[in-house]
Amino acid sequence: MKIFNTLKREKQEFVPIVAGKVGMYVCGMTVYDYCHIGHARVIVVFDMVQRWLRASGYAVTYVRNITDIDDKIIKRAVENGETISQLTNRFISFMDEDAAALGVQKPDHEPRATQYVPQMLSMIGKLEANGLAYKAADGDVNYAVRGFPGYGKLSGKSVDELRAGERVDVNSTKRDPLDFVLWKSAKLTEPADTRWDSRWGEGRPGWHIECSAMSSDLLGNTFDIHGGGADLQFPHHENEIAQSEGANQCTFVNTFMHNGFVRVDEEKMSKSLGNFFTIREVLKKYDAEVVRFFILRAHYRSPLNYSDAHLDDAKASLSRLYTALKPLADKGFEGNSSKTIDWSASPQAARFKEAMDDDFNTPLAMAVLFELAADVNRTGDAAVAGQLKALGGVLGLLDRDPQAFLQATGGGDAEGVGTVHIEAQIAERIAAKKARDFGRADTIRAQLLAQGIVLEDKPGGLTEWRRI
Repeated sequence: MKIFNTLKREKQEFVPIVAGKVGMYVCGMTVYDYCHIGHARVIVVFDMVQRWLRASGYAVTYVRNITDIDDKIIKRAVENGETISQLTNRFISFMDEDAAALGVQKPDHEPRATQYVPQMLSMIGKLEANGLAYKAADGDVNYAVRGFPGYGKLSGKSVDELRAGERVDVNSTKRDPLDFVLWKSAKLTEPADTRWDSRWGEGRPGWHIECSAMSSDLLGNTFDIHGGGADLQFPHHENEIAQSEGANQCTFVNTFMHNGFVRVDEEKMSKSLGNFFTIREVLKKYDAEVVRFFILRAHYRSPLNYSDAHLDDAKASLSRLYTALKPLADKGFEGNSSKTIDWSASPQAARFKEAMDDDFNTPLAMAVLFELAADVNRTGDAAVAGQLKALGGVLGLLDRDPQAFLQATGGGDAEGVGTVHIEAQIAERIAAKKARDFGRADTIRAQLLAQGIVLEDKPGGLTEWRRI
C-alpha cells in the first residue's frame, strides 16, 4: 500500500509503527453551526480510508476529534443567550445525524477538547520547560516558533517565508509575529464556562494545542496517520508538529494526508460568495448515498467541484449500479456487502485492490464496479453480482435494496451524463496526454467509465465514446 505523504511530498510505501495495527487521527468539526459540504468531504474521505485499512487486515484505532471550545463557539453562544455546552451538544447531534446519513461509521474515539484540558496544560508545561513557551504581557502563553528548528517542514516554507505571508497574526506582545497562542488568558467579557484554572492564570486552550494533546493521549506520542482538509496543512498541522515534537522530543506523525478543496461551480466555496451549502441543504435535494458516491468518485487529493449537474451525474451513475443488481434482487438475491473478499478470486477484485492500495484511488476502483455491473447485465451471474455488492460495500455503497434506492431517487436520469460534460472531460484528457500527464488521463477515463461512458481511442488522436 502506498499513500501520498504531504510531509514528504510523495507517495510512500505505508509501513505502520506496529505491524498489523494503524493509529489514525483526523481533525474534526468545530461545533457551532451545521456541517457544510466541505466537512462532508473530510468525514466521507477518511471514513473510506479507515474502511480500506480494515479491509486490508489492519486493526485500526481511528480518532476524530470535536472542537467544543473556540472563539466562534463563544460568540455564537453569547448571541443565542445559551451556555457553551447547550450550543455544542445541539450541533454535535446534528453532525452525528449528517454523518450517519452519509454512511459514515463512528470513529473508535471522538474526544471533545473540553475533556482534555489537563493534558493540554501538561503539554504546555513541557513546552515551557523546553524553552518553547512563554507568558506574554497580555497574559497569553505563546509558542516560540523560532525555538523549534523544524518549523515549516510540513508547509515546505522557511520561517522567514512564512512570516511574509498574509496569514501571520500581528500581536505586539509576541516575541515574533509567527508565535501562536497555547493558552488564552480569561476575558472578563466571556462566560464563566469558558475558563479553566492554570498556573498561568484562568484561561482556555488555543486551537492547535487541543489536537496535539488529544492525539498523543489516545494514540501515543508518535502515530501512523494524521488527516484533514488541505486548509489545515498550515497553520494548524504545522503548529501541531511544533507543539508535539517540541514537548515530546520525538517524531509526531509518520504520514500526513490532506484531502482537496471543495469548489462550487468552479469557484472556491465561501459564505461571502453566497455559494456555501450545508449537508442538510444538499440532502433535501439529493439522496445521501448519491452524495457519498459523488465525493468518492473523485480522488481524495483532487479538487471537488460541487454543482447540481455533477450530483445529477452521480445519481445517474449510482442508479446504473443498482439497476444491474435489481433483476437478481427481484429473484431473491440479497448478496452480502460485508463478507470477506478473496482479492485473488477474480481480475476485477485484484484491480480494485491495486487501485485502492495506490493512494486510495477510488476513481479507478469505481471503474471496476462498472465493469462488474456490465458483466451482470450481460450474464445475470449471481456470483458476479455478489462481488459487485461486496466491493461496493468496501466503499460504503450498494448496501440498500435496489428497488428501494431506485424509488427513492427516481431511478436516475436515463440519459445520464450530458454530452457537453462528456466532451469537456474528453478534451481535458486529450490535453493531459499531450502534456504526458498519463496518470491524469487514466483518472479521467476511469471517472467517465464510472459515469457509464466508455472511451475508444482512434488513430490520429481522435476519441470516440459510447454509453453502457
